[in-house]
Amino acid sequence: MTDATPTLPTLVNPHDRAVPLLSVAQLREAEVSAQAALPAHALMARAGAAAAHFLREQIAHAPSPASAKPVWFAAGPGNNGGDALVSATELKRAGIAVEVCMPLEVKPDDARWALAEARAAGVPIATRPPESFDAYGWLVDGLFGIGLARALDGVFGALAQRLTAHARSHGRVLALDVPSGLDSDTGNVVGDGPAVRATHTVTFIAAKPGLYTGAGRDYAGAVSVAPIGLSAGMEAALNANVSALIEAPGPTQSAQPARLNAPALFAAALPARDFATNKGSFGTLAVVGGDTGMCGAPILAARAALLAGAGKVHVGFLGNDAPPYDAPHPELMLHTAGKLALDTMSAVAAGCGMGGSASARQLVDRILQLDVAVLLDADALNLVARDDVLAARVAEHFGTHGTPCVLTPHPLEAARLLGTDTAAVQRDRLAAARALATRYAAVAVLKGSGTIIATPDGRVAVNPTGNAALATGGTGDVLGGLIGALLAQRLPPWEAALAGVYLHGLAADTLVGEGNGPAGLTAGELAPVVRRLMNRLFYAPKD
Repeated sequence: MTDATPTLPTLVNPHDRAVPLLSVAQLREAEVSAQAALPAHALMARAGAAAAHFLREQIAHAPSPASAKPVWFAAGPGNNGGDALVSATELKRAGIAVEVCMPLEVKPDDARWALAEARAAGVPIATRPPESFDAYGWLVDGLFGIGLARALDGVFGALAQRLTAHARSHGRVLALDVPSGLDSDTGNVVGDGPAVRATHTVTFIAAKPGLYTGAGRDYAGAVSVAPIGLSAGMEAALNANVSALIEAPGPTQSAQPARLNAPALFAAALPARDFATNKGSFGTLAVVGGDTGMCGAPILAARAALLAGAGKVHVGFLGNDAPPYDAPHPELMLHTAGKLALDTMSAVAAGCGMGGSASARQLVDRILQLDVAVLLDADALNLVARDDVLAARVAEHFGTHGTPCVLTPHPLEAARLLGTDTAAVQRDRLAAARALATRYAAVAVLKGSGTIIATPDGRVAVNPTGNAALATGGTGDVLGGLIGALLAQRLPPWEAALAGVYLHGLAADTLVGEGNGPAGLTAGELAPVVRRLMNRLFYAPKD
């Protein structure tokens, strides 16, 4: 290759890192700036070399005979196809057998250069795929990248379906930059066509939000980031952009880049557990909800709050069938909701199992006027969505008390709060979370695969933890209790939301790793694991 490509291209594992998640517009800007300062074809050469490095590492550690099988590349007509051609050329020159399928010849100048290099290296290039992929070790999706604007169809749609079927049955399908057919901004499949469901993705320049939210996590598989030499300068530019937005907030806030949620964003806010502390040091939380027939919801939330470190936890029930005490956790103090001294609490988490009665509405109104940290979930959010006075109270809480509420809707509840439908929310989850945060001057936690956390000042994070084990009743109540406990421990709402969401998902990941899910995991199993994770990650003695 003509570019001074590093001998060992950098591949970053985003796990536990608050890496930036760049939109297509931000990536295009970075590419234009880089191309002006780099030799011709440099970015494509580096991207292809990074993908080849990934494949060489995988092949080197694969058991025989898989390690001896050739690598098959699907090359599209654009620059993603050029990346595939560069990668195939690198592997061919390293002595690894490769084959390329290019149904339509590549068109952009960089990709034409890559094609010439591949031909000069003797890379076999065909226009049709083989009847079977059984003879190959890895399959590589280089059909389309971030520029795809319409649904995959024809030969490309058929290839996407075949790659997906192979990934499910055999594994070892690598997507270059993004799985073809996936919108890298939203995590949705483009149009009504198919998309490649890869087992691994090597994404270039920076990670993308669509790889971590919506359907993106299912399609991208395990993600590695190849900064291709742009990481230092881009990080400085992003930080400058963030500083400018904070200093001069306004309509441009939506341009602030999202981040991947990680402990670096919230660990410093967790309270110290000094010898001299006492239960008052870690706050008092009230969990309010539980109309008749739904008293289990606030109990789940309160138990989670207790195990997440709140100093004291009260439960206020609206229903007439509330238990007198919680046998597994008699430390919880149970009351009739109307008799709770809510103004003495450090934080209030309201809504789980609350119902939609007039009494529930009055209680939410009362809570929103308190000078305490407030989390609203479930039925409390539905009450706010249909009551303009309550909606105004949520927005006013930030201005009046200096602390934004935390809202934790699932997509349907978010749609009600925004006056739209679930499909619109899921079409662009980042935009929906930002809209919630702006409209209600709140920290919005839009739940789902790749939960989005957004603030009124434009900060956005996408959560990478969690799995299908959370798709069961009561897990949302547990999340509300976790965030409520952190609010009671005086974490700012942003950090409390980040930490609660991250640990909630990590607990599910841990349980699945131990064989206790995804099928059949229950909400009550999460909180004890959260306690173990908190203590191991943040409170273990330092050597």
